[in-house]
Order: sequence, then structure tokens, then C-alpha cells
Amino acid sequence: MREAALAAKLNVSRTPIREAIRRLASEGLLEVAASRGVMIVQLNNQQVREVYALREALEGAAARFAAQHASQGEIVEMREILEQSRQRGTTPEAGAKFNRMFHRAIHDAAHNRYLAQALQQLYDSLALLPGTTFAAPGRAEAAYAEHVAILTAIEKRDADKAETLARKHINAAGKIRMRMMFDAP
Repeated sequence: MREAALAAKLNVSRTPIREAIRRLASEGLLEVAASRGVMIVQLNNQQVREVYALREALEGAAARFAAQHASQGEIVEMREILEQSRQRGTTPEAGAKFNRMFHRAIHDAAHNRYLAQALQQLYDSLALLPGTTFAAPGRAEAAYAEHVAILTAIEKRDADKAETLARKHINAAGKIRMRMMFDAP
């Protein structure tokens, strides 16, 4: 992509495009090459492992904090998201959408703005990955069961179990991602 072409396509001046490119490049999401323009970064095997290792730790912390701090209304919201995912998450894309909604609800229920910011930056990196793990056979059903278990631990205010289950959930997703992208465990 070139700056001028993006500005024309979006019908904006080059200044906001330039600033957005700088920000995304500083976050490691774009590469800027004078001769080739702007390119979206493609994560390699090691980078994907690192992203999922960090996600495992952060999602575990979010589930722990949610078990400690979630309001009854937030727990009800998580339960409703799971019910909607069961009814309407029938395609990989829909499953991925409800997955993001459920995890976002956990992040919100954790009541830790710095954790939420770190997770948002991590999700920006995850957006670079192709497809969704929900396309893997059996993943949607497994993820739903994992989500129910995480929510049950949050409802019971069992912070240790919520963290452990969330970490296992992300670890399983990371293994599937590695197989999908690199045919690696």
C-alpha cells in the first residue's frame, strides 16, 4: 500500500494516513519500505508462539481478576454471550466474533484498565493472523465447553481455577493456530 493511494481510497488527506502508519509501524503491525510502500507484517513461527504465550498469561490474569471483581450483571452478560454463541455462532467467523465478545466481557469484568490496554494491543497483533481457529474441526464445540468452565469458575469466585482454565483455553487455541499456520505443534 502506498500512502497516497490509501488517502485517495479513504477520501482523506495524507496527514492522518501518515500518522496512522507511524503509529501502526511503532506497534510492529506495519513495515514501511521506501521503495515498496507500507506492508502489513506477517508474523513468523516464533512470533506467533510469543503472542500466544503472552495471551495465555494475560487472559489467565483477566479471568482471575474477573473471578475476584465481576459484578452479577457482568456475569449475566457473559452467560448471555455464551447462549448467543450457542445459537448463532454456527460459522467459524460467527464463532470467532462471539469468542471475542466473551473474552472482552471477561476483560471488562476484570476491572483493570492496564490489563485491558495490554490485551487490546495484543489483539491488534492477533488481527495479523490469517483465518480463525474456529475453522479447525471440533474447535467451536471445545471452545464453548472451555468458556462454560471458565465462566463457572468466575461465578463461583474461584480465581485460581478461572485462571488455570483460561490459560488452558488459550494454550489449546495456540496449538491449533500453530498447526494451521505452520503445520507445527
